Amino acid sequence: MSATVENGDGDTVVTATEAAAEQARDLMEGEDMDVSEAGLRLYVQQGGCAGLSYGMRFEPEPEPEDQIFESNGIRLFVDQSSLNYVGGSQLAFEGGLQGAGFHVQNPNVESECGCGESFRT
Repeated sequence: MSATVENGDGDTVVTATEAAAEQARDLMEGEDMDVSEAGLRLYVQQGGCAGLSYGMRFEPEPEPEDQIFESNGIRLFVDQSSLNYVGGSQLAFEGGLQGAGFHVQNPNVESECGCGESFRT
């Protein structure tokens, strides 16, 4: 199954829920980052029992080759090779008794490992 979300120009997009954007913004501000320039990098790397895993980190500015998505007041930086795997995804923030954290809701995933840390498309 492959599903992507596109903007009106036909480009694949990555979004963030309001809760994820609020949490990311709070964390960036706590690191004294300029949230108008800084963003959350979402990337895909080899690893995990299913073959691929997500990585995230805050960066002060995008790289020249990045796709930049603005969603609910934050900027998301995604390199083109990662976009091939995460296009159409939404970054969510989940909290609860089992712990809190960011989670990628990816429509391109065919299977995930049991712990949900890695995936296959």
